[in-house]
Amino acid sequence: MSYRIAVDTGGTFTDVVVADPRHNLTVNKALTDHSRVFNGIKEALAVTAAGLGVSLDDLLSETSIFIYATTRATNAIIEGKTARTAFLTTRGFKDTLVLREGGRPNAYDFSTPYPAPYVPRRLSFELDERIDAEGNVVTPLDEDQVRQVLRTLKSRDIEAIGVSLLWSIANSDHERRVGELIAEELPGIPFTLSHGVNPVIREYRRASSAVIDASLKPLMQTHLSNLEVDLKAAGFKGELLAATSFGGVMSAEALGERPIYSTRSGPSMAPIAGKVYGQAELGARDVIICDTGGTSFDVSMIRNGDVVFTRETWLGGRFLGHLTGLSSVDARSIGAGGGSIAWVDPGGLLRVGPQSAGSQPGPAAYGNGGEMPTVTDAATVLGYLNPTNFLGGRLTLDVEASRRAIDTVAGPLGISVEDAAIGIMKIASEAMVQAVQEITVNEGVDPRECLMVAGGGAAGLNIAAVVREIGAKHVLIPRTAGGLSACGAQFSDIISEYSATLLLDTRSFDLARANQVLAGLDLQMDGVAKDLEARGAISIERRYFVEARYEGQAWELEVPLRGNRFEGQAAIDQLIEDFHAVHDRVFAVTDPGSAVEVLFWKARLTAVVEKPSLVAGSEGGSDSARSHRTAHFGETGSVEIGAYDGPTLRVGSRIAGPAVIEEPTTTIVVYPGMTATVTPHRNYLIETGV
Repeated sequence: MSYRIAVDTGGTFTDVVVADPRHNLTVNKALTDHSRVFNGIKEALAVTAAGLGVSLDDLLSETSIFIYATTRATNAIIEGKTARTAFLTTRGFKDTLVLREGGRPNAYDFSTPYPAPYVPRRLSFELDERIDAEGNVVTPLDEDQVRQVLRTLKSRDIEAIGVSLLWSIANSDHERRVGELIAEELPGIPFTLSHGVNPVIREYRRASSAVIDASLKPLMQTHLSNLEVDLKAAGFKGELLAATSFGGVMSAEALGERPIYSTRSGPSMAPIAGKVYGQAELGARDVIICDTGGTSFDVSMIRNGDVVFTRETWLGGRFLGHLTGLSSVDARSIGAGGGSIAWVDPGGLLRVGPQSAGSQPGPAAYGNGGEMPTVTDAATVLGYLNPTNFLGGRLTLDVEASRRAIDTVAGPLGISVEDAAIGIMKIASEAMVQAVQEITVNEGVDPRECLMVAGGGAAGLNIAAVVREIGAKHVLIPRTAGGLSACGAQFSDIISEYSATLLLDTRSFDLARANQVLAGLDLQMDGVAKDLEARGAISIERRYFVEARYEGQAWELEVPLRGNRFEGQAAIDQLIEDFHAVHDRVFAVTDPGSAVEVLFWKARLTAVVEKPSLVAGSEGGSDSARSHRTAHFGETGSVEIGAYDGPTLRVGSRIAGPAVIEEPTTTIVVYPGMTATVTPHRNYLIETGV
């Protein structure tokens, strides 16, 4: 078996990246078929197979690994299309999902309604039991009452159950027994126990993780099973892996058991690709990754060579959506993609997003019946996109349809179609600037000192303008930018995380208990590591982290540990010093006189597997534009620009803006005053002129 396939199915496009035996990467796209996801995958793979000179059957039969990332779980949560789920909790805590943790995006905005809980209150049930913080049984579990509740759930056609009992992280006996009773009374109904999925102290986060995970099981298990059936029917005989929110992969079967790990799995892959490209081209260790798809704009970071993680992963907006509560790649998303819809608000202001035209009907330019003006339509009107060479010529853009769509906002504003299109691009760009600043400036990082790597099918349309506005000198756009997340899956390893809760104070730090927790995490990893080594992992890496805070603080910061044991006071002092450094970087202040509290312990197991390496480009090629056309820019108005064929450009070519570079799956706009250089790996480094 010679090939390795990675797929990322988004709301608009399905991206496919195939690595051949010589490590060459080929990217293709197709519109996502939401009724049967394999249809879009098959279309993109068929185009790839033809380009490689093999049949689709041969490509799939000779593929050893198929890696799948999807927005299916995330979209189901945001759109409210998950399973009908019940929430079981300790008596007196029925409103855990209703009350949440407080907070609102704008403290002075009282027009926004209070968000509905993930599980309606009518489907939340209290159980007679109680365990205290030390793990002691205060009130025994009333099994007869549990059975009565479960029979009520059966009569209400419940499809999944999330269980979160108070202090199950200190003593999980009651939760485990409830799980056994569910299996007896409601066989076949999937359920999730909170101590197993997210053993944290905070009740809302643990409960939220449990109900989200449970609600996704019917959907994702069916989805992954259908994909596996379709792949086998098409001749695939290799191993099916699924991308996770950790920025790694796991078996599709394991993901079906913990589908919450698939939320945000697509965006979690982009920084993996950004890290690889940034290091290969410029040796960068601090990288900002921007991924612009059809529906959203995602921003993530590599800091000092490591992917940045967070436990603040909200689905549907901070405070207004739902919190997974789990560690995941820190990827911030806004509704500003190629399919984002432009509109005029009641006050006469032009807005862009967050609504998206998706893949059906898509932007007006696609000719599928879409009539709403989108960012893609603006780029079409402005001449940035080649109507006859979109998706490598597989889709012809309807310029007149785009003009009619843009005119629906230009008319009310009393401006020309071109000026309205320029306005749409600028507003989308400004939203992207703010998203980048949120993950950098707000976290104590100067974006001007980082390399920016951009990808996604719509990235090249305005990312150079975004970078210039931020004040950065250049941006790297990979040749495979059209499928950046899928490329990240090609470069990813198998990653698992294990966690435990233990509250310790550095003034009276219990070395024995700390080491006991770390030993327990190691024990959980041992069996998995042994299995991965037997399956051919090149190496196994273990890293350890704690979440800590100053005494009295409400929230914690993640701090890497130097090892898996505390040998004495020197190790405690090192932990304190490392926490001060993290706190200073994030908040620009430290409090050396305060004790440090450690609440949460985490271990990350990484199995390094064989993966493609970047191939240097050949020296041959051209410097000349393939064609010329008229484009419109705010700085210059209408002007003739050169359109360059990306695959035929030679290494070292320098292209002065205004110009466009056309790749089969993306178009890169080189704005006036900027210059693009073809790098040794045939990627594009744009100098913004700042």
